[in-house]
Amino acid sequence: MRPSNMPTNCKHRSLGASVFVVFGLALGLAVVTDGGARAQPPKVTPSGMEVPRYVSLKYGEVNARVGPDEAHRLLWIYKVKGLPVQVVAETREWRRICDPEGNLAWVHKRTTDGRRTAMRVQATPLPLRAQPKAGARVEAYLAGRSTANLDRCEKGWCKLKAGGESGWAPEAEIWGAAPQVQCKE
Repeated sequence: MRPSNMPTNCKHRSLGASVFVVFGLALGLAVVTDGGARAQPPKVTPSGMEVPRYVSLKYGEVNARVGPDEAHRLLWIYKVKGLPVQVVAETREWRRICDPEGNLAWVHKRTTDGRRTAMRVQATPLPLRAQPKAGARVEAYLAGRSTANLDRCEKGWCKLKAGGESGWAPEAEIWGAAPQVQCKE
């Protein structure tokens, strides 16, 4: 297991408090296609919700396990409240999630929150713009390796909110908005 810094704050000019996330073994899930022609529609699960879908971690400490039960071996402990994760499979009580580092693990459903967040995975700050276009005025910066609330995405741009500031960022510059499965086996 290796630690990875993941600041979680953003304000008008670029913030970030070091927070550690401990990761373990990477597992995966492949995208299913029907003969390569097109991806199959999202699968409806025991919760009645489709997968893949994004959620965030509800607590500052979340156990990640090999399988969907407390009897399964603990892989690591996520230590970032609000970390965006993608649910790629589920049972009635457990969610198999993909994290921004590309790792897969099982977490209990009570540790996830339906609120959407996004993460700037790169170490460099991300300008948040007044409008969803490249030349728009910069309103704030999202610090590298930090998270923000994701309000909505439109035509390749996502509106983010953090530290009392908000602005638009290109969807390709954040993790937590792409519709396809993010972790591969």
